[in-house]
Amino acid sequence: MLLEGIFGRAIEHSEVVIAFLSAVISVVGALVAGRETRRQRSLQTARLRQSLDASSLDWGNQAIDALGRAAAFSRNRHLYNTEASFQTNKINLLIAISVLVDRGRMFFPNIDPATRGANKEGAYRGKRPPILDALMWSYVELDCLKREGDTAAESSASFIDDCRRLLVSELQAHLDPRRTDEIVERYHDQTHENRAEAMARAKALKLRLIERRPVVDSAAFQNNDPDEDKK
Repeated sequence: MLLEGIFGRAIEHSEVVIAFLSAVISVVGALVAGRETRRQRSLQTARLRQSLDASSLDWGNQAIDALGRAAAFSRNRHLYNTEASFQTNKINLLIAISVLVDRGRMFFPNIDPATRGANKEGAYRGKRPPILDALMWSYVELDCLKREGDTAAESSASFIDDCRRLLVSELQAHLDPRRTDEIVERYHDQTHENRAEAMARAKALKLRLIERRPVVDSAAFQNNDPDEDKK
């Protein structure tokens, strides 16, 4: 009798029951759809990170190769019989490094763009990250290199090697899967504290470069963007 009474009341208020069931189904459907949407977004984010990591690794390999060739060029500069051949190879290396600096900005944007260089183009505002400093200091050192009579040339290769080590260390830190949680927001969103050691190393290399190459115009280092003055 109880069941018959319930069914009877349900039949009498069928419109209410149907509306209630529809609401429940809608809520469940929305929850399922929301969960699926989050899952799809997570997959898309993972694919994007994989793509960015692959592209930045390709860039990094080119940068490592360029600095390796620059160090070898410095070490063996006396093997070039003529000034013309020396300058031709030097210019080719300078072009390669300069291009890599700008390509690297796609993966490693400047730090604190709102606080410095407001008169510059967007990509050049702020302070360059250490990984690009490593390339830039190598560029300046190589640009100053002479085939003969260069008192600093004996250690140019060593200086460029140190710059390459900084670049390799920063690239490894950027790609290291053990730091996935730390780099979710990507390299340029990390705090200064997370990059303190690398920034200190980049600054030390800069000071060594200024000491080694006093002829370099100090204006080239304003806002830490000598590449703008060199190009």
